[in-house]
Amino acid sequence: MVKCFVCVLLLSLYTGTSQSFQLDSLAPKKTFKEGEWFQLRLHYGVFNASYASFTLTRDTIGQTPVFHAKGFGETTGLARWFFKVEDYYESYFDENTGAPYKFIRNINEGGYTKNIEIDFDHKYSTATVLDKKKKQTNEYEIKPNVHDLVSSFYYLRNHYPEEEVKINETFDINMFFDNENYVFKLKYLGKETIGSKFGDVRCLKFRPMVQSGRVFKEQESVTLWVSDDKNRLPIRLQADILIGSIKADLENFKNLKHPFEVVVE
Repeated sequence: MVKCFVCVLLLSLYTGTSQSFQLDSLAPKKTFKEGEWFQLRLHYGVFNASYASFTLTRDTIGQTPVFHAKGFGETTGLARWFFKVEDYYESYFDENTGAPYKFIRNINEGGYTKNIEIDFDHKYSTATVLDKKKKQTNEYEIKPNVHDLVSSFYYLRNHYPEEEVKINETFDINMFFDNENYVFKLKYLGKETIGSKFGDVRCLKFRPMVQSGRVFKEQESVTLWVSDDKNRLPIRLQADILIGSIKADLENFKNLKHPFEVVVE
């Protein structure tokens, strides 16, 4: 359940191509800052299944200043008795361009484990993947302007083409995950005000185009609401999966770059 959520929130994968906006040509917005932290609470049916949290700090790769993003998800309560999950995701990405330099995925999902590190070389268009569990290192070709699972989330917060995209239009970015290149495709559904524990929040509504058959019921079974303010913070996610449905809501946050906006009557 945590794995499904993290992969959707950090931008569900869809293998295919589409007409897309040139996101890299857009002037980046400043939607986040060092010290940002937020947490989401996941529900699976009637169960409060798990939590996922995301933190952002500053670091360096070599002598290059970078943002260091960390995502952590775990099952809690009764769900942990049935299926213990502890997932760690990390990304080091450029402060200005958002380009990733290193990605870490260390997961334990009901006894299934994976521990990999990916180093990106954008000059030579390669990704070096170290599988610590198998003690193997392999090099792969990557697409231009590629992102990892975590950096793509922060990149889209800064580069969302608000003025260019229309309702029901899609845009995409290149993504590299584990050892494969993907195209992430996102459909814009318009604006909607939804309730939250903080009050009513004006949101941008999206539909990630996910691969049906693996986890999800159909290609358009996931809906994501992001705050329509300068933070572009995830407020809610709903996903119909093969064995039920997942709902995630923003639970806590701190150190946002901009004031969190709620509707005041």
